Amino acid sequence: MALVCAYTCLNPQTQRRKDGGGGQDRLILEGLRAKLQKGKRVRRLVAHIGVLLAAASLGTAALAQGWDGTIAPYQAFPGNAQFDLNASAEGALFSPHGGQRASGALKLSPRLHRDYDSGLVLGLNATLTASDVLSRGRYDGDVIEKIYGDVRTGLGRLEIGQSDGGAYDLAISGPKVDAAVSLDNPQITFFRDPSTGRAFTDIFSLRTQIGASSNYAKFSYVSPSLLGAQLALSFTPNQAKLGIPFLHAGPHVPGRQVDIWEGAIQYSDEFGDWTLSAYGGGAWGRGEHKLPGQEGVSDLGAGLRADYQASDEMMVSLGGAWRQSNAYAFQIARSFQANTSSVMQASGSISYGDWVAGLEVGSGDAGSFGAMPHLGLDGYQASLGYVLGNSIQVTGGWQRLTYHRSSGKFYNGAAHIGLDAGFLHLTVKTSN
Repeated sequence: MALVCAYTCLNPQTQRRKDGGGGQDRLILEGLRAKLQKGKRVRRLVAHIGVLLAAASLGTAALAQGWDGTIAPYQAFPGNAQFDLNASAEGALFSPHGGQRASGALKLSPRLHRDYDSGLVLGLNATLTASDVLSRGRYDGDVIEKIYGDVRTGLGRLEIGQSDGGAYDLAISGPKVDAAVSLDNPQITFFRDPSTGRAFTDIFSLRTQIGASSNYAKFSYVSPSLLGAQLALSFTPNQAKLGIPFLHAGPHVPGRQVDIWEGAIQYSDEFGDWTLSAYGGGAWGRGEHKLPGQEGVSDLGAGLRADYQASDEMMVSLGGAWRQSNAYAFQIARSFQANTSSVMQASGSISYGDWVAGLEVGSGDAGSFGAMPHLGLDGYQASLGYVLGNSIQVTGGWQRLTYHRSSGKFYNGAAHIGLDAGFLHLTVKTSN
């Protein structure tokens, strides 16, 4: 699970004179003072983030002198089986709009499995999460994010239960310095809507991975890689999350989706110092209790990534991803014939030793229908991370999001809003 803490700089108010004097000179001086104080706040934020990032990296470097940075999972061996318990904790310090300066989440991932000499492996898996409103991720804060059984052989992996869909399993996007606080498909967001108390990005999130079947109960198959190619296919009977398919009919809402088929193909190969990876896929469902104009969901996506091994210590990576759906803002129960929602992401990163730096850009567009407004989204992010072993990473950076709508207003009373935050993120997790 992920623990997210938050940090922000205090925003001093512009001091105003209380004496009865006035005049143009005083107004000019107060205007200059306000601008200088705003500049000080920005410099103070940058300085604090820099100090915290440096302190964290120095501390982990010191630990690295006698420890490789890997935290092993808990293991037990009941009978002929093996039990593994992995965990993760994440923390972010950030300076957001909306007032909230802290967020947190924790994850536990138990797995019980039995390995046979024939190569057959039977397993039971779960992911349990505790989170607040800013760290709910793509599963909208489910305590039981996943719970499923799997069968693994040389012919691939079969999963039954509450897990990700086939296309999501093979999705590829541009490189990310730290996936949990990435611009694309983040676990943590830095912006809270004071009018609702929820994450502002809930209105329309930048998620390029195909995700129509989310973590609804399903049957899923992932093939082994053959000559660099891999296939995945899943079937989700309905929008239910009770662990086993067919136990529940899903939500009683117009346009709910059933019989969702999701699949993808991924290809990856090495060409000298280059590694190229790509995927494409889609998801299609059938709508029930439809309103006029509603239909089954259609969700398409593709991604490409290139990694160049410049030296033993340096890796340069570039890539991007695209997604399009007839579901308004990717809410599958709002799949309409006249709607198109799409997002794209592009990014690049350079890693050298234990350090990695990256830039991300993204945009999105949710077409209007009925009373629902057209929504637009643009985002930018720069980040720098330090990695210690396989279990610890510290990342600092800055993120900017802008939204606009064709009708109605955001909580700021306008049809356009800009959000930005500096952040520092720490991940501690178990790793084999």
